[in-house]
Amino acid sequence: MLNWDEFYSEGAPVKEKKKKIVSEAQKTEVTKERKVEIAKDSALEQIAKSTLTEEDLNEGREDLQALDGRVQVDQKAMINSRADVNQLVPFKYEWAWKKYLDGCANHWMPQEINMTADIALWKSNDGLSEDERRIVKRSLGFFSTADSLVANNLVLAVYRNITNPECRQYLLRQAFEEAIHTHAYQYCVESLGMEEGEIFNMYREVPSVERKAAWGLKYTKELSDPNFQTGTPENDKAFLANLIAYYCVLEGMFFYCGFTQVLSMGRLNKMTGVSEQFQYILRDESMHVNFGIDVINSIINENPNIWDEDMKTRARNMILEGTQYEIDYARDSMPRGVLGMNAAMMEEYLKFICNRRLVQIGLPEEFSGVKNPFPWMSEIMDLRKEKNFFETRVIEYQVGGSLQFD
Repeated sequence: MLNWDEFYSEGAPVKEKKKKIVSEAQKTEVTKERKVEIAKDSALEQIAKSTLTEEDLNEGREDLQALDGRVQVDQKAMINSRADVNQLVPFKYEWAWKKYLDGCANHWMPQEINMTADIALWKSNDGLSEDERRIVKRSLGFFSTADSLVANNLVLAVYRNITNPECRQYLLRQAFEEAIHTHAYQYCVESLGMEEGEIFNMYREVPSVERKAAWGLKYTKELSDPNFQTGTPENDKAFLANLIAYYCVLEGMFFYCGFTQVLSMGRLNKMTGVSEQFQYILRDESMHVNFGIDVINSIINENPNIWDEDMKTRARNMILEGTQYEIDYARDSMPRGVLGMNAAMMEEYLKFICNRRLVQIGLPEEFSGVKNPFPWMSEIMDLRKEKNFFETRVIEYQVGGSLQFD
């Protein structure tokens, strides 16, 4: 039996390597196979040369040569940048890259969440009141469409007009998260055995839902024109308005009534699976809003000429319009008091959020004296500390376990 001293001693036995004997016939066969491979490579090379000419390559070379070489930080800009968008580093907006990394670290999938209790409760004749069922249906009906609207806007309008690569990197992550959210709503609808046609057509058939969807779509329509491009004050303002519409209003306002209602059910131990998914989604959306507001403010700082009084008034009116549409939705989805809340409380909450959105882009508050009537929401997403939300809660979110509601 060997010990370590013997193993390293001069007299330790050494296992001889067996020499692999290759016959002449095998050598000949290997040589033939190699010649066939070389012939195939030559044929591929000939095809490549016959189909791809130097003129074809010159088209790409012209695009590369038009760029200014290695990118310097001071060449980068949020819009209208002439720096090569294919060069990720050096970073100008470190916060964008940090948000991308946080989003990746907090990845989740709908199937990870147990829906067994929700299914039993939904199928029970006396498990939920009609008002509670109305809230669940309205929420799934709006959100299943809303996240698709946001994803389409990112792909069709936002991505190609943002000329900063680290911000584009986050936009790709956000688009994937929107797909996960849409998947989550479909998973809830399918698990609960809801009528899919009813839920997925609410954005066309229920007025309070349709108005919100139509409001967002008009901002995508202008920028989805393939001939649209930033670079003029008018178009830069149009792009800025799109960002305000989607980040400050659609994601930053239209989601809050439904989220509060469903999360309130979770606090009462009802529809806990749906509620847990909404909690993860709300945390993703909090990061989206945070990112969007940083982008908006960067564009304003880099292009102060477009942030004139007319644009400020337009932005203010957009946020106020969104607030009123969400108040109307609250009244429709909650005609009577339920889950410890009512439409009047929700109206105050939405005005509180409206003030928050206005201040975040440098505008004054519109509603004095309003407070947050749902302080428990701060345990899920602290509205007063949205900028540091993931930094302070990321460990809890990363573990992927069930999140607490109290």
